[in-house]
Amino acid sequence: MELLDYAFMQRALLAAVLVGVTGPAIGIYLVQRRQPLMGDGIGHIAMTGVGLGFLLNTSPVWMATAVSALGAVLMELIRWYGRTRGDIALAMLFYGGMAGGVMFVNLAPGGSNANLSSYLFGSLSTVAPEDVLAISVLAAFVVAVTLGLRRQLFAVSQDEEFARVTGLPVRALNLLVAVTAAVTVTVAMRVVGLILVSALMVVPVAAAQQLTRSFAATFAIAVALGIGSTVGGTVTSYYQDVPPGPTIVLLTIAAFLVLTVLATPLARRRARALVAARPAGDPAECAVPAPREPAGGIGV
Repeated sequence: MELLDYAFMQRALLAAVLVGVTGPAIGIYLVQRRQPLMGDGIGHIAMTGVGLGFLLNTSPVWMATAVSALGAVLMELIRWYGRTRGDIALAMLFYGGMAGGVMFVNLAPGGSNANLSSYLFGSLSTVAPEDVLAISVLAAFVVAVTLGLRRQLFAVSQDEEFARVTGLPVRALNLLVAVTAAVTVTVAMRVVGLILVSALMVVPVAAAQQLTRSFAATFAIAVALGIGSTVGGTVTSYYQDVPPGPTIVLLTIAAFLVLTVLATPLARRRARALVAARPAGDPAECAVPAPREPAGGIGV
C-alpha cells in the first residue's frame, strides 16, 4: 500500500491500533459503572497538561498523562465526598482544565492554536517517534490493568457493595480505573483528539452490547470494532484529506447503527425459536417474564 511508504503513516497506523485496543478496553468498565462521560471530563483536564508541556518545553504527552491522572484522582475523591456539591466541583474542574490548557499554550514561546488543534482533534502528520514510544508504553499499562485485573475490576464496576463485602479494595480499584482512563485519554489524543476520545471509549462497547451480554465477548467485539474504526478512520483521513478524529468517531457510530439494525431481528428470531422449542403446555409459557437487566449491564 502506498501509504505504508511514508514513515509518518506507519507511526499513525501503529498509534491507531494501540488506541483502538485501549479505548474500548477501559471503556467497558466505565460503561458498566455508568460513567460513560468520564473520558470527556478527563480530556478537558488533560488540556492543562498539554499546555504545560508547551510552556515548559517538555513532552505534552507525558505532561498530559501526569495532569490527567491527578485530575482523575480528584474526580474520584469528589465522587466519594462531594455529595450535593459534587457536580459543581466537577464542572469547575473540567472547565478549568480546558481554560488552563488554552492559556498555557498561548503563554508558551511560539505557542499557537494550530499546535493545540492537533491535540484537540487528532493529526496524522504530527505523530512523532517519541509519541509512538510514549503511546506504546502507556498502552501496555492499560492492557495489563484491564486484562490482568479484569475479574476484580468487573466486580467493582458491577456492584461496589458486594465487592466490598468479598474483601476487595474497592476504593483502590476505583482509583485504578480512573487513572487507567486518564492514561487512555493521553494514549488516544494524538489520533482521535481530546475532544472526541470519550466516543472511542464508549461507542464500541455500546455497539458490542447489541450482540452479546457476555463480558468476554463484549470485550473482544468492542476491541475489534475499536481497531477497525481507528485504522479505517486513519486510512480514510490519508486518502480523503479529512481530520482523523472526527472520521474515526463517525465510523464508530456507523458501526453502532449497523449492529443495532442487525441485532433487532436476530433477537426476535431467537425469542421465537425459544418459544417454538418449548413443549406444549409448558408452564414457562404462562410465567411472568423476568425483569430485564438494566441498560448497559454485562454478564460475566
